[in-house]
Amino acid sequence: MAIKRSANSQSVPNLGFSSQKKSPQTSRPISKNTSDPIVSGAATPQETESFDESLRPSCLADYIGQKDLKSILSIAMGAAKTRQDSLDHLLLYGPPGLGKTTISLILATEMGVNCKITAAPALERPRDITGLLVNLKPGDILFIDEIHRLNRLTEELLYPAMEDYRLDITIGKGQAARTRSIPLPKFTLIGATTKVGALTAPLRDRFGLIQRLRFYEPDELRLIVLRTAKILNTEITEDGAAEIARRSRGTPRIANRLLRRVRDYMQVKKLACINQQLAAEALDIYQVDVQGLDWTDRLILETMIHQFRGGPVGLEAIAAATGEDSKTIEEVYEPYLLQIGYLHRTPRGRVVTTDAYQHLGQITEEQLSIFAAHSEGERSNDDGLGCI
Repeated sequence: MAIKRSANSQSVPNLGFSSQKKSPQTSRPISKNTSDPIVSGAATPQETESFDESLRPSCLADYIGQKDLKSILSIAMGAAKTRQDSLDHLLLYGPPGLGKTTISLILATEMGVNCKITAAPALERPRDITGLLVNLKPGDILFIDEIHRLNRLTEELLYPAMEDYRLDITIGKGQAARTRSIPLPKFTLIGATTKVGALTAPLRDRFGLIQRLRFYEPDELRLIVLRTAKILNTEITEDGAAEIARRSRGTPRIANRLLRRVRDYMQVKKLACINQQLAAEALDIYQVDVQGLDWTDRLILETMIHQFRGGPVGLEAIAAATGEDSKTIEEVYEPYLLQIGYLHRTPRGRVVTTDAYQHLGQITEEQLSIFAAHSEGERSNDDGLGCI
């Protein structure tokens, strides 16, 4: 199985599209977000290089977690091999860092075909997607990350390619314009997205399989940490791996990132093995607590508690008080706080929960009973109003 990351479309024959501008040189655009929290699920530039590739499992049997998804994919691959056909088009969605790219590479390996990897923002012009499609071989997999960001022209070119395995292009302009259809080999399109609702219905309906990746359990992350430590030739104990796993927000990419930071700490201290105490000390230095909260997560919660009495408070007020961008709070920090139950969204704004108070040590036992009664009253008042 060969892995190919699309670079440009210089080898594409002239099919009538303008070639005045150069094609993108890389399929993975650099993120504009300069803040790079250690517990973010988004991939860093270093994690898209070959170093991170070595950590990926190469077969479905070695892939840890996602038991239900693995069963479905095993059936799909077995059926395709029996028919000597390509896999059906697959859409994978879920939070970043859960293994969508890894699964596409595993499917290519298991099917014995090539996998070409690109990202939707890199497909700016029709010639970009055309270059990828015309160079596919029978059974090949085309993986498009962030597929919800495809532009309209590129998406419409994919419709006949996915359904009828043909590429419809227009040559010429005005009255001299004519449409030419280019047959394509049967291939598999795997789309990955964190926002499945942002896909248009015509594109979403053309995928034969639509599967969601769930967050990982601590035991699954512990096994992933142990496997990664073995690949990195790093000694680690079971309790050391468990300590890293429970601070990883249910995300393998974060677990591997934290392991590398703990390994740095171990090597600087000239120690031989990562145990529970060493892992805790290292992650405390990086300000990642036992629930996986980083410094900014705690800043948001503590600001709401001290300045707004725990809420309700609006998003813009939180952003102004913390100095963070409101969109960053809403898209980067808030989802995890909602997931673990430290934050509630009500019609009147965000509210800090009793669990968050207890985690931050901001409440006494006497205050806890009063706060619980107050929260119960708030919920009864907001009942039936929905969330904003």
